[in-house]
Amino acid sequence: MAETADITLLLDAAREGDRGALDRVLATLYQELHTMARRQLAGQHGQTLDATALVHEAYLKLIGRREAQFDDRAHFFAYAASAMRSVVVDYARQRLAQKRGGDLHRVTELPDDVEGGLRLDEDTLGLDTALTKLAAVDPRLAQVVELRYFAGLSELEIAALLERSERSIRRDWQKARLFLLASLKDS
Repeated sequence: MAETADITLLLDAAREGDRGALDRVLATLYQELHTMARRQLAGQHGQTLDATALVHEAYLKLIGRREAQFDDRAHFFAYAASAMRSVVVDYARQRLAQKRGGDLHRVTELPDDVEGGLRLDEDTLGLDTALTKLAAVDPRLAQVVELRYFAGLSELEIAALLERSERSIRRDWQKARLFLLASLKDS
C-alpha cells in the first residue's frame, strides 16, 4: 500500500509539471509495464517489436503528450494501455504495408483468452477500428478492452485497478466482445 501512496504522490507532482516525478513513476512501474508487454507479445518470435521496444515506444508516447495527466495508478495504466495499443497498431500497419501493400482482410473473431498474445497483423488493425467505435459508444467498455487485450491484464487485475468487482469487469468484457465482434463482421 505504501508503494501505491508513493505512486499517487509522484503522479500528483507529475500532474503539476514535475517531469522528474513522471520519470520516477515510469521507473517504478517499468517492470509492470514490461511484464504487460511481454505477455502481449508472446508468440511473436522473429518480430522487430519486442517487449522492451514496446515499453520504450509507449514511454515516448507517455512523456511526449503535454496534456497527459494521471490522476491515480488506474489512470496511468489506462493511459499506458492506450499508448501500447497505439504502438502495436502503428507497428501492424507498417508491417502490413511492407508485406502486402496495405491490404486488409475481414476479421471475424476476437479471442476471449488473450494469454497467447497479440497478433501483429491486419486483425489488430480491424480490432483498433472496432475499438474506436466502441469508445464512442461506451468509453468504460473500451477501457476494459484496452486493459485486457492491449495491456494483457486479467479480469481480476482490471477489477482491482479500477476498484470495481471482478463480476462487473467480466460483464463489461462480454458486452464489449459482442459489440466488437458485431463491428468486425459488419466491416
